[in-house]
Amino acid sequence: MARNIGSRYTAHQILGRGSAGTVWLGEGPEGPVAIKLLREDLASDQELVGRFVQERTALLGLDHPHVVAVRDLVVDGNDLALVMTLVRGTDLRTRLDRERRLAPEAAVAIIADVADGLAAAHKAQIVHRDVKPENILLDMEGPLGPGGAHPALLTDFGVAKLIDTPRRTKATKIIGTPDYLAPEIVEGLPPRAAVDIYALATVLYELLAGFTPFGGGHPGAVLRRHVTETVVPLPGIPEELWQLLVQCLAKAPASRLRASELAVRLRDLLPLLAGIPPLEVDEPGPEENDQQPAAYDEQQYTPAAEEPRRRGAVPLVPGSAPDSNRDTHTSMRVPAPDELAGGPLGTARAPRAPGRPRPGSARNKAASVRKRRITLGAAAVLLCGAVAVGGWLATGGGDGGGAPQDSENSAPATP
Repeated sequence: MARNIGSRYTAHQILGRGSAGTVWLGEGPEGPVAIKLLREDLASDQELVGRFVQERTALLGLDHPHVVAVRDLVVDGNDLALVMTLVRGTDLRTRLDRERRLAPEAAVAIIADVADGLAAAHKAQIVHRDVKPENILLDMEGPLGPGGAHPALLTDFGVAKLIDTPRRTKATKIIGTPDYLAPEIVEGLPPRAAVDIYALATVLYELLAGFTPFGGGHPGAVLRRHVTETVVPLPGIPEELWQLLVQCLAKAPASRLRASELAVRLRDLLPLLAGIPPLEVDEPGPEENDQQPAAYDEQQYTPAAEEPRRRGAVPLVPGSAPDSNRDTHTSMRVPAPDELAGGPLGTARAPRAPGRPRPGSARNKAASVRKRRITLGAAAVLLCGAVAVGGWLATGGGDGGGAPQDSENSAPATP
C-alpha cells in the first residue's frame, strides 16, 4: 500500500526491514528512490530529531561513486526518513550466503571500492561506525571490475550516529555488530575513522575465509576476542595481502592504514591475485561452553541453548529472527577491564585436532573437571570396598579357625 513521505515522496513497497526501520522502494520528483523510514519511537525522540537535522548538511554533501548518496532527509510529523539513491542490485551478505567465500581478486576489488568511499567520508569528518556486508551494496547494472566484481557502494551512513544519542546509549553501552567492532569500541573509547578500517579489514577476511576472524558463538566472547586474541593466518594468499590485513586489524588504531592508503594498496595487489581460486579454509568449530564470566548480564547475552552457531554477524538480541537487511544497531554493555583481561594474547580460535577441545577453552576446562570427578568417584568406590572387606575380616568372616558357614545363606556373625 502506497504512503506519502513528506510532500515530495511516495513509498510504494517494502524492500527490507531492520532494527532501525524499514526500507521502501519509493518515487520522488527525479524518479525512483530508496526511502529508509526510521522507527516511530526514534521519530518521536526530539533529541534524535535535532541531531538528524544537524547531520543533514554533512550527509547530503557526501557525494562519491562508491557511497549510496543521501538525497534528502524528511522530518514530517511522525515520519523521520532518509531518501537515498536506489541501487539496482543486492547486498554483499546475500552474495556471501550464496557463495560462502569469494576469489581473492574479486574480494579485494570490492573492498577497494568501499575503501574509496570511506576515504571520501573520512575527509568530510564522517565516520560510518557500522561497516559490514549488510551495508555494502553491489550494483548489478554497473560495469564488471577485476575478478568479475560488481561495483560496491557503502550505505547507511549516519544511521548509527543518529541512534547513538547520549540519552539512548550511555557510557556503558556500545553500538554496532559484534563481529566487526574495533577493540577500542569494546573498551569504551570514542569511535574515530580507524574503527571503519578495522571493520572493513574484518569484512575482507570474511570474504576470503568464509567466516570473520573473531566471530562465532557467544557475543560476549566475540567482544573479548577482539581485545585479547590475534588473527589466525589464512593460507593460500600472497604475503603482501596478509600483511595488509594484519596491519588493518591491529589492536592499536594508530597502526592501521588510512582509507585512502588502503584503497591504493589493495589495487596495487590486484595483478598478484588474478586467477587465484577461492581459498579452501576449514571454519573453526564451535566452542560449546565458550561463555563469559558471571559478571556479564546473562539475560542480555546468553542465546537459547538450541540456537545454532551462525557465520557472519552475531545478533545481539538472543533468539531474534534475522531481518531482511540484517540491521543490528543495538546497544550492548561495555565489558569492564577485568572482564577483558584473559591472560596473555592468544590466537583467535586456533585450529585443533578433530574432536579435541582447544587448550584453554571452556570446553577443555569442563573436560578437565569431568576427568577429576571421575577419578575421585573411582577412588571413593575403591575406599568403600576396602572398608567393607576390612570389616568382614575383622568380624571373623575371613578367620580360617572359625566354624564353617554356608556361603550362600549365612551372613558374617555380628559381635
